[in-house]
Amino acid sequence: MSMLPSYRPLIMGILNVTPDSFYDGGKYIDAKDAVLHAKKMISEGAHIIDIGGESSRPGSEPISADEESKRVIPVIKALFEDEYVSKNVILSLDTFKPEVAEKCLNIGKMIINDITGLKNKNMLKIVAKHKVPAVIMHMHGSPKIMQKNPQYEDVVQEVYDFFRQMIGEAKQYGMSELILDPGIGFGKTLEHNLLLLKNIKRFKELGCPVMIGASRKSFINMISKADSEERLPGTISAHLYSLSHGADIIRVHDVKEHIQAVKVWGALNG
Repeated sequence: MSMLPSYRPLIMGILNVTPDSFYDGGKYIDAKDAVLHAKKMISEGAHIIDIGGESSRPGSEPISADEESKRVIPVIKALFEDEYVSKNVILSLDTFKPEVAEKCLNIGKMIINDITGLKNKNMLKIVAKHKVPAVIMHMHGSPKIMQKNPQYEDVVQEVYDFFRQMIGEAKQYGMSELILDPGIGFGKTLEHNLLLLKNIKRFKELGCPVMIGASRKSFINMISKADSEERLPGTISAHLYSLSHGADIIRVHDVKEHIQAVKVWGALNG
């Protein structure tokens, strides 16, 4: 049985328990603060809460599995133990480390949101063993170097081919519930990001839900000058465009504003 509800679109609220994320770093490190923010996003209408313990902003330094576990495990335990949270939302873990995923999945069933796209075979084994959905995201390089002159011959085709390959590998491990994320801003220029957003329907041909995470990212600043605090209008514009072109899930910092925007968008398209 699927963990994901059948209705669309789904709103994934971002819960970063990191000191250095590009927009909300340091706000929700304490487990109590993290749970309060999760409850706020749920009350605003979030369907999924995505917990991340390691910043993947461009130029970020990697951290150890132990450090990441110290950040996320107290929060995840507190979220699963909270009746309001456990009854009203699906939890997701933003990690590419198999050992962190294993520890957290032993606490409870969660979506695994892997920015490296399940390339680690141990991650494939763990996700398959726990029978949970996974997000296959495309990233060019690593967060530390990904924005240093990323180049593709055909970005849409290369991302499509990566997805096709990883879907095939995941199915060999018995996985069936997969979500595709083209990785906006993860080793992509402005032109690459725009091409990927314009070709969501191409990725839908692979038969999996597509997730878009454009929330407050720097490509918005490249179109209309604004720092991360001022990019909500551009974020909503990119996300509504994505939904109009077939996206199933949008990953957002600002749940309340997106819920209103999506409701109006839905009424206009109904």
